[in-house]
Amino acid sequence: MIRTGLGYDLHRLIPGRKLILGGVELPFEKGEDGHSDGDVLLHAITDAILGASGLGDIGSFFPPEEPQWKDADSAELLRTVMKKVYAAGWKIENLDCVILLEKPKFIPYRQQVINSIAAILQVEPEQVFVKAKTGEKLPPVGTSDAVIAYASCLMSK
Repeated sequence: MIRTGLGYDLHRLIPGRKLILGGVELPFEKGEDGHSDGDVLLHAITDAILGASGLGDIGSFFPPEEPQWKDADSAELLRTVMKKVYAAGWKIENLDCVILLEKPKFIPYRQQVINSIAAILQVEPEQVFVKAKTGEKLPPVGTSDAVIAYASCLMSK
């Protein structure tokens, strides 16, 4: 069986928070405003994988209203999900992601982010790709008020 999943996330960017994408902290004066660490990329990936496997969504696993998930490490949340996904017999074939981010420029960090995601998922880096687009100075991404991530996942069983 082959199935696809699509994930999406958006977070406001605010001062005083870390900007974390794919488990990697990027230097910037703003970071994601979220209940967990706010890693929009890992959140989108988690939803894509859960959608493809039919096991739910990130909110059903980690409800944002529950205090235990406050400031949670999104990489650990994804590892928790992957244990269930792999136990159900699913295998990741590939993952394709898009980040919408005006600043900082993403390209210098791309390979580090790909390697981080591959390590979290226990797949080869060649199975993961991440590209970035700017907001062309248009709000909310282009004014550095938000960051958005999309993830598409192909899985087999």
